[in-house]
Amino acid sequence: MSARPCASVRGRGRVVRGFTLLELLVVVAIIALLAAYVGPKYFSQVTKSEQGVARAQIQAFNRALGAYRLDVGSFPTTEEGLSALLQKPANATKWNGPYLEKSLPMDPWGRAYQYRAPGTKGDFDIISFGKDGQPGGEAESADLTND
Repeated sequence: MSARPCASVRGRGRVVRGFTLLELLVVVAIIALLAAYVGPKYFSQVTKSEQGVARAQIQAFNRALGAYRLDVGSFPTTEEGLSALLQKPANATKWNGPYLEKSLPMDPWGRAYQYRAPGTKGDFDIISFGKDGQPGGEAESADLTND
């Protein structure tokens, strides 16, 4: 004898096969459990990569500002800002830019980087206020700076 799959018969000799409601609910519950476990781990990686991009952009600004200083003799003022890396300021006689290949990037959260010269701990500060866009914060909302 051979084993017969579960089937219900409807009409004349027609066999209809399918999943029961209970089987579908079990599958949906398993998928929900997997999503609850994997989802937070995935999104924490996204946050880490956004912070990594911000750090890389700040390092690129540091290099460009170093080249600017070698040519001009000083860093741009707060008023001139990071745009001095792309367009010659009025008082920069030895400007040999642009010092960035493309336009000024926004931080990974879509906001402009803050530039101050002189800085609180050095010649200048470059700041991204993180995901929340507010000074201070922790974890994904932490400020990212060049110091």
